[in-house]
Amino acid sequence: MRTSVITRFAKNTRSLSTRRTLAALATTAVLAGGIQILTTDTAWACAGPYEVTTPATPAPAATHNGDLTASFHQTRDGQTLIAGGPKVEVGVGITNFTGAPYENVAASIWLFNPVPGTGLRTEDFTVEVASGGTWKPVALSPGCDPSLHTNASPATVVKHLENGRAEHFTFRIGLSAKAPKNLGKVKIGVLGQAPGSQAVVGDSNFTFPVEHPAAAQPVPTATAKPSAPAKAKTTPVAPAKPAADETKTAAPAAEAPKSPAANSTSAPAGTPELAQTGSSSNGFLAGSAAALLALGAGVLIAVRRLRPQR
Repeated sequence: MRTSVITRFAKNTRSLSTRRTLAALATTAVLAGGIQILTTDTAWACAGPYEVTTPATPAPAATHNGDLTASFHQTRDGQTLIAGGPKVEVGVGITNFTGAPYENVAASIWLFNPVPGTGLRTEDFTVEVASGGTWKPVALSPGCDPSLHTNASPATVVKHLENGRAEHFTFRIGLSAKAPKNLGKVKIGVLGQAPGSQAVVGDSNFTFPVEHPAAAQPVPTATAKPSAPAKAKTTPVAPAKPAADETKTAAPAAEAPKSPAANSTSAPAGTPELAQTGSSSNGFLAGSAAALLALGAGVLIAVRRLRPQR
């Protein structure tokens, strides 16, 4: 009786020990795998355009030899992102050399702040894609790392990508003027993904420095002093005199000279002096002429009387 109880206890003890050992091994494996994922540089592929917007779909029936290829297309590294400034263009090329076509392949870009312990905010960035001759907005979502990536949309998806073909997309990125001042640079990469497949990260990524323009200081405007109103030059006007005074002070009008024709006799030619004599000289001449006539008459009478009578 005692032997059977001890045997059962020993069996239970060995079983419990075995379970603890297996649990410990499983925990170690999970932690090791987690550490490996965190330390690899390919952790960007943990999120892609289809990981956020649509549920996973079954893999296509076609057999692919390899994965899609994502790369930059006609994009220069080191372009400057100006907070509140113009947008910077980024080209993305998705190539299919897998031996079979892909359906609904999405192109995407991801953004990352390389400064440790800092992330990016969706409200600080604006992303657009060229489609149909215009720019269409593209939504951003945070990835499993402290990064942002664009979501799949009709403007970023090629419906059918044949084997041996490539499709190109042009994105442009704008940075808000309200972006944190400590944001000094942004790392940018490209992604390609089809439904049901892992997001493929491009082999290279670019780093764009960030510039924060200094806030323009308001220029103090000089307060203009009100100019004194211009005084109109006025000529002093003499006060008007009464009408009675004007008549007294007015200069008498010059009398028109009387015509001497009625009182003067015409002077013989050659005697201009007579023409200038007035009424007094005329009277004197008349008196003189009368005296001479009287004298001549007296002489004539005397001569007649002295002549001897015959």
